[in-house]
Amino acid sequence: MYSTNPDYEFEDNSVDIKDMTLYVSRDKKGRGGKVATLVEGFEGKEEDLVDLGKFLKQRCGVGGSAKDGEIIVQGDKRDKVADLLRDKGYKVKLKGG
Repeated sequence: MYSTNPDYEFEDNSVDIKDMTLYVSRDKKGRGGKVATLVEGFEGKEEDLVDLGKFLKQRCGVGGSAKDGEIIVQGDKRDKVADLLRDKGYKVKLKGG
Protein backbone atom coordinates (compact mmCIF):
# COMPACT_ATOMS: atom_id res chain seq x y z
CA MET A 1 0.00 0.00 0.00
CA TYR A 2 1.21 3.48 -0.82
CA SER A 3 0.27 6.73 0.88
CA THR A 4 1.43 10.31 0.35
CA ASN A 5 0.77 11.08 4.03
CA PRO A 6 4.16 11.07 5.83
CA ASP A 7 2.46 10.25 9.16
CA TYR A 8 0.58 7.22 7.79
CA GLU A 9 1.32 3.96 9.56
CA PHE A 10 0.47 0.73 7.80
CA GLU A 11 -1.65 -1.57 9.95
CA ASP A 12 -1.50 -5.28 9.31
CA ASN A 13 -4.92 -6.66 10.27
CA SER A 14 -3.96 -10.28 9.73
CA VAL A 15 -4.64 -12.69 12.55
CA ASP A 16 -1.90 -14.97 13.83
CA ILE A 17 -2.70 -18.57 12.92
CA LYS A 18 -1.98 -19.70 16.47
CA ASP A 19 -4.84 -17.48 17.69
CA MET A 20 -7.31 -18.82 15.11
CA THR A 21 -9.57 -21.83 15.70
CA LEU A 22 -10.85 -23.58 12.58
CA TYR A 23 -13.85 -25.89 12.65
CA VAL A 24 -13.78 -28.89 10.32
CA SER A 25 -16.97 -30.83 9.54
CA ARG A 26 -18.66 -33.05 6.97
CA ASP A 27 -21.53 -31.55 5.01
CA LYS A 28 -24.12 -32.89 2.55
CA LYS A 29 -26.66 -30.09 2.46
CA GLY A 30 -27.42 -28.75 -1.00
CA ARG A 31 -24.87 -30.99 -2.69
CA GLY A 32 -27.15 -33.64 -4.20
CA GLY A 33 -26.28 -36.14 -1.46
CA LYS A 34 -22.54 -35.87 -2.04
CA VAL A 35 -20.29 -35.36 0.96
CA ALA A 36 -17.94 -32.39 1.27
CA THR A 37 -15.53 -31.31 4.00
CA LEU A 38 -16.18 -27.83 5.33
CA VAL A 39 -13.60 -25.60 7.07
CA GLU A 40 -15.11 -22.63 8.92
CA GLY A 41 -13.80 -19.89 11.20
CA PHE A 42 -11.01 -18.45 9.04
CA GLU A 43 -10.24 -14.84 9.94
CA GLY A 44 -7.96 -12.95 7.64
CA LYS A 45 -7.44 -11.81 4.10
CA GLU A 46 -9.43 -13.42 1.30
CA GLU A 47 -6.20 -14.16 -0.58
CA ASP A 48 -4.85 -16.08 2.44
CA LEU A 49 -8.08 -18.08 2.54
CA VAL A 50 -7.75 -18.90 -1.16
CA ASP A 51 -4.11 -19.96 -0.68
CA LEU A 52 -5.02 -22.23 2.25
CA GLY A 53 -7.89 -23.72 0.25
CA LYS A 54 -5.58 -24.39 -2.67
CA PHE A 55 -3.06 -26.08 -0.36
CA LEU A 56 -5.73 -28.34 1.18
CA LYS A 57 -7.24 -29.29 -2.19
CA GLN A 58 -3.82 -30.14 -3.63
CA ARG A 59 -2.79 -32.26 -0.64
CA CYS A 60 -6.12 -34.12 -0.69
CA GLY A 61 -6.10 -34.50 -4.49
CA VAL A 62 -9.63 -33.15 -4.92
CA GLY A 63 -11.49 -30.03 -5.97
CA GLY A 64 -13.41 -27.49 -3.96
CA SER A 65 -13.69 -23.77 -3.32
CA ALA A 66 -12.64 -21.07 -0.87
CA LYS A 67 -14.75 -17.96 -0.35
CA ASP A 68 -16.70 -16.00 2.25
CA GLY A 69 -14.54 -17.23 5.14
CA GLU A 70 -14.99 -20.94 4.46
CA ILE A 71 -13.23 -23.65 2.51
CA ILE A 72 -15.08 -26.53 0.86
CA VAL A 73 -13.06 -29.64 -0.02
CA GLN A 74 -14.86 -32.29 -2.09
CA GLY A 75 -15.30 -35.67 -0.45
CA ASP A 76 -15.06 -36.98 3.10
CA LYS A 77 -11.56 -35.71 3.97
CA ARG A 78 -12.31 -34.36 7.47
CA ASP A 79 -9.52 -36.17 9.32
CA LYS A 80 -6.89 -35.50 6.65
CA VAL A 81 -7.81 -31.81 6.43
CA ALA A 82 -7.70 -31.49 10.23
CA ASP A 83 -4.23 -33.08 10.33
CA LEU A 84 -2.95 -30.79 7.56
CA LEU A 85 -4.26 -27.70 9.36
CA ARG A 86 -2.68 -28.79 12.65
CA ASP A 87 0.65 -29.34 10.87
CA LYS A 88 0.46 -25.72 9.63
CA GLY A 89 -0.07 -24.50 13.22
CA TYR A 90 -3.83 -23.87 13.33
CA LYS A 91 -6.02 -24.85 16.27
CA VAL A 92 -8.58 -27.32 14.92
CA LYS A 93 -11.87 -28.53 16.34
CA LEU A 94 -13.94 -31.24 14.68
CA LYS A 95 -17.67 -30.63 14.34
CA GLY A 96 -20.34 -33.26 13.87
CA GLY A 97 -20.11 -37.04 14.04
